[in-house]
Formats: sequence, structure tokens, C-alpha cells
Amino acid sequence: MLYLKLLFFTDTHIRGTTPKNRKDIFVDTIEQKLIEINHIIKENNVDFVLHGGDLFDRPDISIAVASRFAMILDKIPVPFYLISGNHDIYGHNPETINRTMLGLLDTLGVVKLIKNGEKIILKKDNIKVQLTGQPYVYDIDTPDHLDYYLLKEKDDDVNYSIHMVHGMLLDRPFIKGIPYTLIDDIKDTLADITLSGHYHAGFKLTNINGKYFINPGSLVRITNSLKEIERIPQVVLIDLEKSIIIKEIPLKTALPGEEVLDRKEIENNLFKRERIFEFKQTIDAALDFEKMDINEVLMEVSNAEHVENEVKVEALRRIAIIQMKGLAGD
Repeated sequence: MLYLKLLFFTDTHIRGTTPKNRKDIFVDTIEQKLIEINHIIKENNVDFVLHGGDLFDRPDISIAVASRFAMILDKIPVPFYLISGNHDIYGHNPETINRTMLGLLDTLGVVKLIKNGEKIILKKDNIKVQLTGQPYVYDIDTPDHLDYYLLKEKDDDVNYSIHMVHGMLLDRPFIKGIPYTLIDDIKDTLADITLSGHYHAGFKLTNINGKYFINPGSLVRITNSLKEIERIPQVVLIDLEKSIIIKEIPLKTALPGEEVLDRKEIENNLFKRERIFEFKQTIDAALDFEKMDINEVLMEVSNAEHVENEVKVEALRRIAIIQMKGLAGD
């Protein structure tokens, strides 16, 4: 029987510190999950591994943490392809990837980064898969940029096409003021399978006219949402034969939410994200940047309304320069 198998997961957010709403030792938990994923890869004879972005929680993750996980990822016995997420890069600009720890792992061959516009062909048993990816960019979920999600060219000699995107792809409308893209808006894509990350809660496997849209949710639970207590992190096994067979696999190492998430802390911060985006209209007011998480600042700038695109780009460029200040080679 001819087949090609892929394993997909996303948003690992590898970091050395523990988020305040977690009860466990976060770095150890991530390690256990990646070790389990490696077992799943071997047990299911997976041929290729795909990751939807935000491998790391910040672009300048410490050398100690990066080295620890580089050794784990290097043990994955098959090619590991991924796209960069907003946490992997500086200033929401994928062109800064060569200054990041993720860029270093790509250079060392531990992972294989898919660049914007790059087309990769995966082959096994006469099955050919076209793989493309769209890394996170600041305007990915603006209404006039559906092209980030839409695959418009598919080689005639491939059996299947897969497009990975790190963006706010959703199956239903979301909170007012937060940019997002609906699956229904990109249903005309030529991709047989669209894989997305970024939205940590994920969404139910969607099939529209034989085209699949998948986001299994973040591999880790760090967002301040009560829904995270009920959600079990999972990976997706994609079996390509004469048809597409998709299986969701919950992780056994992912403990029940009540055991790892501090409910009190979650309740105290339930509306934090909503308040942040309501504050975006005052981005030019007296912001205390030192007390705001840099990724929140970046989102504020990227999503600011009534601001010319050139101004946003310049603001993000300057923030990226500040982020990178002091790195080796400056």
C-alpha cells in the first residue's frame, strides 16, 4: 500500500520560566510532551513532521534552553519543517529570523524553516506533496491580505498540497477589535490541507468540499482562559493514501487542566486580552512600555487603526532594533 504520513503540531512556546498561571515546572512539561511526540512519530511510522510556528516563546531564548531542546528535536528521526510565528521573530518581521535562536537551529539543520514563497516537495512511495508556508507578519489578518492564506499555484504532478500559516484563522467570528480571518473567506484555496497555528484554543477539524482546515490548538496551555482547563493538547496525524485520513491524538503527558493551571490566576486575568485590545486606540498616549510584554506592544502597533501602513512598518522596525540591541555581532 502506498502512503505518506505527516505529524502536525503547533505553538510549543518553549521557554525557561514558568507562566504565573501554571502550577508545574513548565520547561519540564514541554520536554515531556516533545519526548512523547517523538514516540508517536516512531510508533506511527511518520515520514515528515510539520510545526505551525511559535516554536520558542521569544526570539532571544537563552542558549541553555535552546541547547536543551535542540538536542530533543535533533532526535526526531524524520525531517522537521516549520514556519516562524510572531514569538519567534523580532518586530513581527520574519526577515529578522537570522538573528534568532530559531534561525540558528535552522542553520544547524536541526529544523527546516519554510520561507515565504518557498515550495518544498515531499516524496514517498510515488506520492508527492507540495508544501508551502506563510510565516507570521504584522498584517496577516487584515481584510486585504487573504493572499497570505490562499494557495494559488499547485504543481500538476503532485498528489496533494499543504499550506501552513501562522495567523488568526478561525471557524467562526471572534471578539470585536481583534483581527482574524475566517475559514469561509479562504475556502477557494488550492491547498488540499491548510494548517494553522497562533490561535491557542484551535478549532474543530473543518472539511469544505474536500479541503481540510486544521488547527489542533497550542501544545501548551499558557493563555488566561477558562476553556484551557478543559482542553487537552494534541497532535494531528495525517495519512495520505488514495484519500486524506486525519486523526487527532491527545497527549498522554498532558495532565488535566485542574492539575497544571491555577484557576484563580486565570479568573483574575480572564479579560486581560480584551482590555489590551480596547486600549489600542490610545497607543500614542503615555504607555509604560517597560511594564508591558513586548509581544503585547507589537500586537498593539500591528493592529492600530487609522494609522498609515508606512508608519506601522517603521514603528515595528524600530522596536525590532531595540529588541536586538546588545546581541552578539552588533
